Amino acid sequence: MKKFEELGIEEGTLKAIKDMGFEEPTEVQEKAIPYVLQGRDIIAESATGSGKTFVFAAGIIHNIIPKRTPQAIILTPTRELAEQISNALRKFSKYNKMKITSVYGGVPIEKQIRSLKTTDVIVATPGRMLDHISRRTVNLRDIKMVILDEADRMLDMGFIDDVKEILRRCPKERQTLLLSATISGDILKLKKQFLKNPATINAEKQVNEENLKQEYYEVKNNEKLSLLVKLLKESKGLSMVFCNTRNGVDFVSDNLINNGVKAIPIHGGHTQNKRLKALNDFNEGRVKVLVCTDVAARGLDIKEVNTVFNFDLPKTSKEYVHRIGRTARAGRKGKVINLLSPHDYDSMSRIMSDYRTFNIEKKKKPEFKKINTRFPTKRRPSFNRQGFHRSRRNYRR
Repeated sequence: MKKFEELGIEEGTLKAIKDMGFEEPTEVQEKAIPYVLQGRDIIAESATGSGKTFVFAAGIIHNIIPKRTPQAIILTPTRELAEQISNALRKFSKYNKMKITSVYGGVPIEKQIRSLKTTDVIVATPGRMLDHISRRTVNLRDIKMVILDEADRMLDMGFIDDVKEILRRCPKERQTLLLSATISGDILKLKKQFLKNPATINAEKQVNEENLKQEYYEVKNNEKLSLLVKLLKESKGLSMVFCNTRNGVDFVSDNLINNGVKAIPIHGGHTQNKRLKALNDFNEGRVKVLVCTDVAARGLDIKEVNTVFNFDLPKTSKEYVHRIGRTARAGRKGKVINLLSPHDYDSMSRIMSDYRTFNIEKKKKPEFKKINTRFPTKRRPSFNRQGFHRSRRNYRR
C-alpha cells in the first residue's frame, strides 16, 4: 500500500492529516486520489466509513485557491452529514485557510445568504441548494468542482430531480465526482448524462463478513422490548437500535430509559440541534445506546459501534446492508442481532434470498423478565456529562 506522500497530496494537507493521526490511505483513497488530483471525473463505489470524504477533500484543497467566492459544491443527503463533512473539511484544510459554508433546511436562511457571498466551498443538501440558486443568493460562475456524496442515498430520498437541476446550473467545464456505497441503474444514468470520461473506482465491500457475526431471535411481538432490554444490559460498548418509524424510535427509547438503559433517540422529526446533540452524546460515550431510524444508517461518522440491533427489520435488503455496515468497520469485529416477530419474516426471507452468503445464525431465546411498556411522553430526557438523565419526576413534567 502506498503512503499518503506518494499520492501527490500537497504539503499543508499532509501536515493536517498527520496531526489527525492518519498514517496510511484506505483502498478507495489510494485508488481515487491520484485521478482526483489530475482533475479527472470519477465514479467511486465504496462502503460507508471507508474514507471517501478525504478523497474529495484532497482534490478541493489541491485544485482551489481560496479567494472567497464559491468554487466547489458538495451535495449530500442529510443535514447531519452536511455538518459532518464541513467539520472534516475544516480539519483537512486548516493550513490552507478555506472558508466552508453548510447549507441545509430547518435553520434560518439569512445567515446562509450572508456566508455564501464570501465562501470557497459549499456543503449542501439538494433542496436548500436549489432554493438558493432559485433565489439568486449564490453565484455559480466560478464553480470548478461538484461532488455528489452518498449519491445512492440522495436518489433513494427522492432528490434526483434537484441534483440534476443543480448540475445543469453549474458551469459545464468542471470536475464532477460521484461517490456512493452502491452503484444503481439511476446512478449510471447520472454518470452518462453529467460525467466526462470518468475513472471508475471500486473499493471495500459494504460488509466484511469475516469480522461480522449475525444472529436472530424469534419472539412474539410483545416480547421484543423485554428481550432487547436484557440483551442491551449484557452488551458491551456502543449499540445502535434500528426502528422503521419515528413513533417506534420514541416508543423504544422511552421504554429503554424507563428500564435503566441509557439510550437516546434520533429521527427526522427532531430539530437539527437536537439531532446533532444526540450524535455527539453517543459518539463521546455519554450514552451507550442510539435508537434511530434509517436517517442515521448512512454516511454519518459514528465510530466503534459494537452491536447493531434491528428491532424492526427494514423493508429492503439494501437497507439491511446499510444498517449492519455501521459495525465491523476498519478491521474491528462487530455483531448484528435481529429480533424477529411474525411480521418480520417476509423481510428476513428477502434478505436471505438477496444475500445468500450471509450466515445469520438462529439463537435460542433466553429467559428474560417481561417488562411493562408505556407510550412516550412529550418531553425528551436530557443527559448530564456522566450520562444519567434527570429525575423521572422532572422528565414527566
